[in-house]
Formats: sequence, C-alpha cells, structure tokens
Amino acid sequence: MILAGFMHFIKPHAYDNFIPDLMPKVLVNYVTGIIEILIGVGTITKIFRKQATLALLVLMIVFLPLHTIDLFKVQPAIGSHLLAVIRFPIQFILIAWAWFIHVNSTSRGNL
Repeated sequence: MILAGFMHFIKPHAYDNFIPDLMPKVLVNYVTGIIEILIGVGTITKIFRKQATLALLVLMIVFLPLHTIDLFKVQPAIGSHLLAVIRFPIQFILIAWAWFIHVNSTSRGNL
C-alpha cells in the first residue's frame, strides 16, 4: 500500500484512466495516494493496525466497482484485459486479508 500510494505522486498520470471523468483527477489522485500511504503505514504498526485494516477493507470495497467496470471496458485503464482479469480476484483476496487482520488485531500495542 505504501508503494502504491507513492506511485500516485511519482507517476500521477498513470491513474488518470482509473478516475471517473466527473471527478477532479489531480485532487482525487493525490488524496488517494495519501490515504494509501497512511493505510500502509497503519497496517505495519500495531497501535494503528485495527483501524488501518478497516480503512483498507473500505478502500478495497470502494475500488471494487471501478475495477469491475474496468474489467468490461474495451481498453481497461490497467492496460490490458489480462491484467484486469488478474486484478479482479486479487481485489477479493485483499478484502479477505484486510478483514482477517482487522478481526484478529487489537487496538492496543506498541510500534
């Protein structure tokens, strides 16, 4: 998640096709990058893990319709139909992983 978040700043135009036209692309791209970085840092720190994995779960569910739409586009935003097909089940794995870590985490702990 941390690397994915930084990629929003390193190669911002790579995400343009993922963001619906009715949304401000630059703002959505950078906000999403910040959120992904924060979630990534949170998942590796015990004190924030429960909240971060819940945020990851919500984020993956929010992205699911966008990735579903992308799966059926003539030219998927991810680049190819093969990549879109590969990404689709990975989305469910990430959702399940986030849920598993979330329910098995405690809010207490140290870094």
